Amino acid sequence: MNIIVCVKQVPDPEAPFANFKIDPATNKVIPPQGVSPVINGFDEQAVEAALRMKDGRSDVKITVISVGNDLVMDVIKKPLSMGADELVLVQDPAIQNGDSYTTGAVLAAAIKKLGAFDLVLCGRQASDWDQGQVPLVLAELLGIPAVTIAKKVEVADGAVKVERVVVDGFETVQAPLPALVTVSNELGEARYPTLKGIMAAGRKKPTVWSAKDLGLDAAQAGQNGGKVKMLKVFVPEKSSKCEVISADSPAEAGVKLAVRLREDKVI
Repeated sequence: MNIIVCVKQVPDPEAPFANFKIDPATNKVIPPQGVSPVINGFDEQAVEAALRMKDGRSDVKITVISVGNDLVMDVIKKPLSMGADELVLVQDPAIQNGDSYTTGAVLAAAIKKLGAFDLVLCGRQASDWDQGQVPLVLAELLGIPAVTIAKKVEVADGAVKVERVVVDGFETVQAPLPALVTVSNELGEARYPTLKGIMAAGRKKPTVWSAKDLGLDAAQAGQNGGKVKMLKVFVPEKSSKCEVISADSPAEAGVKLAVRLREDKVI
C-alpha cells in the first residue's frame, strides 16, 4: 500500500506574538529572527496516522511531499525521522506566492509523477493561514473522494474507514481507494523521532523537483496561476476601554449597569 502524506513548513505558532511582523509593501510575514520554523502540527498527525497503518506491516510505503522554498532540512526531514520512507520536495522560484489552488495543483502534479497510490493524508489545515483549502483542491484535481477532520483512519478491503469529528461527537464514513483524508488533532499526539530515526533521516537525500520537472509552466504555478488576489495582510489592532459606574449602593449600581448595557444594546 502506497501512502502519500503532504506536509508544510510553517512559522512556529508558539513563538512570542511580539516576534510576528508583516511587511506592508509585500504583504508577507517577516520570518522572526532566531525562531526556527516547524512542521505544521496537523501534518505531523497525518504522518502519525500513516505510521499507525504501517506499524507491524512490511507492505506499506510512506512518501512525504512538501512544496515551498527556503525549506530547513532539519525541519522538513522530521517525518523521515519519525519513520516515513521517502521525502519529495518541490522547490522552484516559479511556485513562489501561490495560493491554495496553485499549491494543490503543484501537489497533484507531484503525486501523479510518483505514480500509483492508495491513500493521501493531509493535516486538516495549516497553522499559518488556517484555511484548510489545499487538501480539498488536491482531491478535486486528483479526482478522488475526500474525507475531512479524521480522528481515526483504517484501510481494509480496498476502502478507507474514517471516524471523523462532528460537533456533537464523531461519525464513521467509508470511501473507496484511492482517497484523500484530512487528519485532525483528535487522532492523538504524534510520536517522537527516535535517535535511530534521526540518524537514518540525516543520511537520506530527498528527491527535489522543479515546476518544469512536473510539467508546469509559469501560468500554472505560483502567483501567476493563482485564483485569489491578496489585497492586504495585517495584524488586527485591539483596543479596550473601561467605564466605572459610581453609585451609593449595590442596588443603585446594578440599576445603572443595566441601563448602560441596554444603551449599548448588550441586553
